[in-house]
Amino acid sequence: MVKGRALHFVFKVADRTLTAKFYREILGMKVLRHEEFSEGCEAACNGPYANRWSKTMIGYGPEDTHFVVELTYNYGIQHYEQGNDFLGLTIQSSESLKRAATNNWPIKEHNGLKYVEAPGGYKFYIIDKPQPTDKDPVVKVSLASSNLEKSIAYWNGLLTLKIFEKSSKSVLLGFDENQAKLELVEIGEPVNRAKAYGRIAFACPFDEQPIIDQKIQEAQGTILTPLISLDTPGKATVRVIILADPDGHEICFVDDESFRQLSQVDPASDADLDKYIKADKSRV
Repeated sequence: MVKGRALHFVFKVADRTLTAKFYREILGMKVLRHEEFSEGCEAACNGPYANRWSKTMIGYGPEDTHFVVELTYNYGIQHYEQGNDFLGLTIQSSESLKRAATNNWPIKEHNGLKYVEAPGGYKFYIIDKPQPTDKDPVVKVSLASSNLEKSIAYWNGLLTLKIFEKSSKSVLLGFDENQAKLELVEIGEPVNRAKAYGRIAFACPFDEQPIIDQKIQEAQGTILTPLISLDTPGKATVRVIILADPDGHEICFVDDESFRQLSQVDPASDADLDKYIKADKSRV
């Protein structure tokens, strides 16, 4: 049984200015840390790009206790083609709906659920209740599945996420009741991850990473990046392993011990993000 902790979901963003406005002024999230890199990540954290890029972690509270969003920005990339893989991220925050209305940000509806779209078309479903103060407002991330039983066999059987809810077309999984969940929804067609595809990340103890590696190899699953140590300038080095589920959804398992050091809130990050946005000459 993996002792996992849900961490974040990674989005590729093409417009940092509008994206920062959405997360800060509509969703009401805070910039937790911002990091700049001169070349592509060895674990393809920024996608298949070898160029300069940045990472911005943004959420409702520290990464030790909250599921957050990782915004990856590749300098010079103006657009990402979206697929049908990412279905939405659900948060409880009637305050976000009020901010969207005040800022004339479109509020849409699907199957009775209200949502707002981040730049790039990523959907954020909003539960119209006050934002909780005693728990993380992020409820779940929803991803597409072409075959629900295969997905369950992988996520529950191999990775040992618990099943919290299940229907004929969807399943809600997670490592702990008090963490954000992963929802997999059968869409009745192949999953197309196109160019905007994201990545979900979990932490686990350092000693458990080789066990995950062995289990996936024995099951003849896909390991996109074998165990590798990644450096962040001036911060902790973390070890990661990157997997892909049967539909190609990318999964990162990072060692919890080092990640807790790396993910400490940086009070200067909000101003840093604005500084780099202002200095960015790569957008036309």
